[in-house]
Amino acid sequence: MSGTKTASLAGAKRKRDPSKPERRESKSKSRRKSLSEDGDDIQSEIVQLEAQILESRRHYNNIATLLQLARQTEVENEAPILAAVALCRVFSRLLATGDMVKSKGLGEAEAVIVSWLKERYREYLDVLLGDFLRSEHPPKQSVALALVMRLVKEESKAQKDHNVKNGPLPRLIETLLYLPTDDLNRDEFSEKYFKQYDDIRYHTFRTIKNVLDSDLEITTRPLVAANSMSLLSTLDEVPKSKADIQNFYTHQQSKSLIPSLQTYKEKAQEAWLATMRAGLNKEQRKAILTTFSYQIAPWFQQPEMLMDFLTDSYDVGGATSLLALSGLYYLISERNLDYPSFYLKLYSLLDEGLLHSKHRSRFFRLLDTFMSSTHLPAALVASFIKRLSRLALHGPPAGIVVVIPWIYNMFKRHPACTFMMHREIRDPALKEQLEEEGMDDPFDMDELDPMLSEAIESSVWELEALQSHYHPNVATLAKIISEQFTKRSYNLEDFLDHSYTALLDVELNRDLKKEPEVEFEIPKRIFTAEEGLNPLGQLLTQVIEAQ
Repeated sequence: MSGTKTASLAGAKRKRDPSKPERRESKSKSRRKSLSEDGDDIQSEIVQLEAQILESRRHYNNIATLLQLARQTEVENEAPILAAVALCRVFSRLLATGDMVKSKGLGEAEAVIVSWLKERYREYLDVLLGDFLRSEHPPKQSVALALVMRLVKEESKAQKDHNVKNGPLPRLIETLLYLPTDDLNRDEFSEKYFKQYDDIRYHTFRTIKNVLDSDLEITTRPLVAANSMSLLSTLDEVPKSKADIQNFYTHQQSKSLIPSLQTYKEKAQEAWLATMRAGLNKEQRKAILTTFSYQIAPWFQQPEMLMDFLTDSYDVGGATSLLALSGLYYLISERNLDYPSFYLKLYSLLDEGLLHSKHRSRFFRLLDTFMSSTHLPAALVASFIKRLSRLALHGPPAGIVVVIPWIYNMFKRHPACTFMMHREIRDPALKEQLEEEGMDDPFDMDELDPMLSEAIESSVWELEALQSHYHPNVATLAKIISEQFTKRSYNLEDFLDHSYTALLDVELNRDLKKEPEVEFEIPKRIFTAEEGLNPLGQLLTQVIEAQ
């Protein structure tokens, strides 16, 4: 037991053997001197220290020496990385042999050794997660990530009843959440572990929720939320059954770690909700809403929990409002969510700036999806048709050429609205009165509820007015409402990417069969006529005299 006693004394203040202190001290000093002065022998010295530790407990003090080497901050020095790798092998061996576990019946000396080793192990993790992972030296960062993840696996392998949440993995994830937003360690963690293994993913969900629910500083919370979102957004697939949860990094039983698919999804749901409630900026909201239907919503067991986030996003305005409605539409159509005011909010987005917006193409793609059902009330569809027709009067040509085909498709899909194009007046007296006096348009442009706008009682006179538009493409396209409805529905994609430049290029590159006439009658004189001054000359004379 002499080896045991010596090892136990390695981590505590004790009396040394009077015959040995000078020799040991000089040996330690000479070793440190060789490590600091002879750079070529650093690797061999570290290997020797590691071999001595694994050889006998008498050399456990070498762990403290390796820790000192690992803490060195010189960028050019390779000793810290080599020492960290050696310590990883040492602690992996100690974990595998059970030398770091306090068991029943363990003697006092043995307990002291275990406590000392655990303390050095915690110091080692502090070096990896604090000094290495937060270092500006990329090799140190990459090595730290790999070593911590190896220790995670070794811990789970060494102890059958090991709880991963008490190990280094949650500390690693928390550290990654606090790193700068452009840090590459998070991307490496995501590619190698988070996206690959279900147990790593499960613990990441739980850690994100715990960190964001803690008392974070006001300046720190946006950083953690942004990093959380960047991690969660890397997941492309959502498990559909328990059979899909089978890829594990740690040596644990899946039943004890992830008891059910519902539990798995609940942790993901909690992580997403904590991220959404942490205070995202406009661009982050748009990023979430863009992938909402296939990347986020499938994780949620209760889709109504997303309502607050979607309604708050709608209030942001612009493209964010449109994307929020897209998310609501997914929940309504796919998850049977009841949201009666959906079309009311959609109708409110049809404002004066819509046809001038850079998001016009995206809006009409989504609008075409939202209005695709043939079971929508005719009064509702008529309001959308009428409002867009009115907006087209003041819209740019590139926007008008999208509105007209969309309206044509709506008429084809909802025949009950075709009365807006042609309504016969059968009462002769009323017909004569209308021909003489005309009529007021019953459509109320200021009405917020599309079911109360009286659009179904109106007409699309705006489209007829567009038949006289200055742009020939718009004028030609608007004439479709005056023709028989024999044409099939338009493919809206053919019109969405038009712009001023594209329309102008078409006109400039058009093959002309006949040169256009600039003047019908070329005048011989500008200010005078044969009998005297012409009107322009007389006007010029009056101006001169008035001065």
